[in-house]
Amino acid sequence: MEETQENNEGPIPEAGESAAVEAAAPTVTPSEARHRRQEKVGLVTSDKMQKTVVVRVERQVQHPKYRRYIRRRKKFLAHDEIGAKTGDIVRILETRPLSARKRWRVVEIVQKAR
Repeated sequence: MEETQENNEGPIPEAGESAAVEAAAPTVTPSEARHRRQEKVGLVTSDKMQKTVVVRVERQVQHPKYRRYIRRRKKFLAHDEIGAKTGDIVRILETRPLSARKRWRVVEIVQKAR
């Protein structure tokens, strides 16, 4: 008697297909595979500290019951090597903890204060 072996992986690709599937898959580095760093854009509300700014990020969320849009604000402490001033609109990037509350850094100044 012949032994049959079940293949639960689906159909076996032909020689040309496997190469095409591997080539179509995007190349992802190990750090990107773990976690994609968040980026946010917000307004600098305070620059009184050395190399740290307070960035206020606004977003709109829909109320679960009334379906109206509500503005939500959150403040983030961000490490600033660039030199952003109060009133600037900046892009911040999530990073490793730099202090007790500081987990973001300023990547670029999107718009200077007037």
